[in-house]
Amino acid sequence: MNPLSYYNPNDPYPESDGRPMAENTEQYDWLVKIKENLEILFADREDVFVAGDLLWYPVPDRSIAGPVAPDVMVAFGRPKGRRGAYRQWEEGGIPPQVVFEVLSPSNSRMEMDNKLLFYNQYGVEEYYLYDPKQHHLEIYQRQHRRLKQVRHLNGWTSPRLGIRLVLTPVTLEIYHPNGQPFLSSVEMARLKNAAEDRAERLADRLRALGIDPDDVSGTRD
Repeated sequence: MNPLSYYNPNDPYPESDGRPMAENTEQYDWLVKIKENLEILFADREDVFVAGDLLWYPVPDRSIAGPVAPDVMVAFGRPKGRRGAYRQWEEGGIPPQVVFEVLSPSNSRMEMDNKLLFYNQYGVEEYYLYDPKQHHLEIYQRQHRRLKQVRHLNGWTSPRLGIRLVLTPVTLEIYHPNGQPFLSSVEMARLKNAAEDRAERLADRLRALGIDPDDVSGTRD
């Protein structure tokens, strides 16, 4: 059964395919970690759009193609903002240049092969496919107008994103261009709380020395 078939037939571009964002906690955690860290990385770039599990319609005629919903997509040259779906013809014809897929047990090889064909046909420049259960990473880069799998024995730096991916013996590690690792929301919160605690302890020491920590221009006599 087509998962879109129970939607209003008068709506040619539904904003949901009726499928869950993730099928298990591990897949969800990876999806959120990648998406949120990319949001942070490009927070100051108004021309970079990042989304997770958003339907992408490459052409208006759905009898020709689509849609698909990449786990994470990044589109350079497109403004931030809410979208119910990514309709490429309304986005200046610009496709998401980078996509990530995190496998779940229900993803078949045929399904992923079809996605690779779709991404190849409609302009993706970098495609990352990670299987956390099998601990396997596939990376594809557009070369000579086609997505081709690349080797990443000692890690891989994304030409578009500037991030580095390293497949260790136990997990996939991803690093920001400045070398900081991608963190989960819980890890980010812990770091923030630790920084706030350090700042408060420093403020207490300054007060003990008779210095007002809120007076940024104050100096000790």
